[in-house]
Amino acid sequence: MRSKKIPDAPGVYLFKRGRRVLYVGKATSLRSRVRSYFTRDVLFSRGPGIVRMTEEARTIAFQKTDSVLEALILESALIKRYKPKYNVKEKDDKSFNYVVITDEDFPRVITVRGHELNLKPSAKGGSAPGGKRYTPKTILGPFPQGGMLKEALKIVRKIFPFRDTCKPCVTLSRPAGCKPCFNRQIGLCPGICTGEISKKEYRDTIRNIKLLFEGKKKIIVRTLTAEMHVAAKRKEFERAGEIKKTLFALKHIQDISLIKHDSVPHNSGVLMRIEAYDVAHMAGRHVVGVMVAVEDGVPDKGGYRKFNIRTARGGDDVGALKEILERRLGHGEWQLPRVIVVDGGKAQVRAAERIFTHYGIGIPVVGVVKNEYHRPKKILGKKEIVSRFERDILLANSESHRFALAFHKKKRRISLI
Repeated sequence: MRSKKIPDAPGVYLFKRGRRVLYVGKATSLRSRVRSYFTRDVLFSRGPGIVRMTEEARTIAFQKTDSVLEALILESALIKRYKPKYNVKEKDDKSFNYVVITDEDFPRVITVRGHELNLKPSAKGGSAPGGKRYTPKTILGPFPQGGMLKEALKIVRKIFPFRDTCKPCVTLSRPAGCKPCFNRQIGLCPGICTGEISKKEYRDTIRNIKLLFEGKKKIIVRTLTAEMHVAAKRKEFERAGEIKKTLFALKHIQDISLIKHDSVPHNSGVLMRIEAYDVAHMAGRHVVGVMVAVEDGVPDKGGYRKFNIRTARGGDDVGALKEILERRLGHGEWQLPRVIVVDGGKAQVRAAERIFTHYGIGIPVVGVVKNEYHRPKKILGKKEIVSRFERDILLANSESHRFALAFHKKKRRISLI
């Protein structure tokens, strides 16, 4: 299918070979996104795995949506249905993100990473963000991008306010005795903490959230429209007005934040992307490594990754770096950078160069050498790259060091429990 036939509208696209779906993606503009797969910079903007996917694909199918939010939801549903080779290649459920609706009288709606989640709804549960325990009742996903999912939930919450951390009022017969949480004060909690909403009313809200994340917006609109007419006939005009506002919000979803988020990780190679790596340990124990990304001078937190070192011996920083890079290059779906930054001298730089050469990837490597106070003393690498991108190189190196130390401290704390 030619890209000029693809509309300039939000939606989902599918690369296919015969009936087999190879890859599913979402886009703010289907036309621009699909075209970006056929540029000269596709190796750096998408990665070697996606290059192989475009060579293998024979056709491209697409489905328009009314908003980027619905494209995000539809993408998740199609990944779950087809399990496309190049969406799940080198990944498993632990790499994705999920929306969990908890099993409580007034359920919470939370986001959970796959590695923190027992995927069986009947399981005893896990620990939600903030350390609060939960038992899952409904698990929605997978969603490939955690940052975009969190933005989506913010939008959904404005339409259907839900509970995340506040506790239900224990004196439901006397709601004035309960203090409203902050989210209630700004309209993002329906009043569970003050006893303003019944279990049945809140159950309807949760049902609508579940339907929305299952891509069934039409069912919600049809149900709410019927409820609005019934309320109007009963002269419950305030209730009818509230439903009308919800219907308007559903039909005119304000997802500008998703549009901005969607444009960043899928740029067609124009941005200057740098990846930096660092290793942290204490006397060879609790060895961890990290990868961070900087694009045009701005940290891309969505591109940060953590690695528990499995094979390298404690104290072998070069061996740990090799392991990290080999595992990183196993993810063909991850975007490749233009420059690699390693913390260390010639040994680290050469080790990284050998690994990239082995994989047939010609990305320049620079090393940041530190003094006795662990401050940058000099940068090893091609002079033109160092002089042009010195600020971004040092920023990436600083971020990798900070991120590695934070991860290492967390691992040490866990080991003491």
